[in-house]
Amino acid sequence: MRVLVRYHLELLVRSQRWLPPFLAYVLLMVIGLSGGEEALGAFGWSGAVLLPVTAWLVRCAVTAEPAASRACLTAAAGAVRVHLAALFAALLAGGALALAGLAVVGLVAGGSKADPASTALAGVLASAVCVLLGAAVGALFNRPVLLSAQYGIPLSLAAATLVLVTPGAPPNVVVRALITASRGRGLELPALLAAVPVAAVVAGLALAAAALLAGRRQE
Repeated sequence: MRVLVRYHLELLVRSQRWLPPFLAYVLLMVIGLSGGEEALGAFGWSGAVLLPVTAWLVRCAVTAEPAASRACLTAAAGAVRVHLAALFAALLAGGALALAGLAVVGLVAGGSKADPASTALAGVLASAVCVLLGAAVGALFNRPVLLSAQYGIPLSLAAATLVLVTPGAPPNVVVRALITASRGRGLELPALLAAVPVAAVVAGLALAAAALLAGRRQE
């Protein structure tokens, strides 16, 4: 599996399909952040942006390989493993983007109403939750779940937005907690910590379901 994931990562990088979501992330970060902004609110914005961008990266990863090459790889390694490797590659790409975003926020953001260690931990947790749920959204709104590829991007973005604004959803919980804390109401780290395993389970189920469906449809 490690070899397959590395192959899909290299394929994603060489295809340059990662450029549009990367540029969208940079643009949204520039629009939403300003130098000296309160760190917790900045981490909340960075996490929120990661969700749709990671979903977009999933689409890039599962469509980067030419059909003939994918058919050969599927015959050799199996459709389930091949598709799961592509999803893991997108998840790793989203994680790398999250780390870059955290570093940028740490450099440009101002002070925080919480202590530095709690602020940094909150940023990491929020980013992890949003990347995981972004991968889940991308897995469920691209092939093989959707047979019509042209609807993948709009449906993924709509689903990502819905997840962000739905009360009780892990991304909504973590982003709301950071924004609320940035206004001086106290940082609820237990809520952030509790959201991570929920997001991990949802993402695991979504990725597994998409991979199993790929195996049934032999994509």
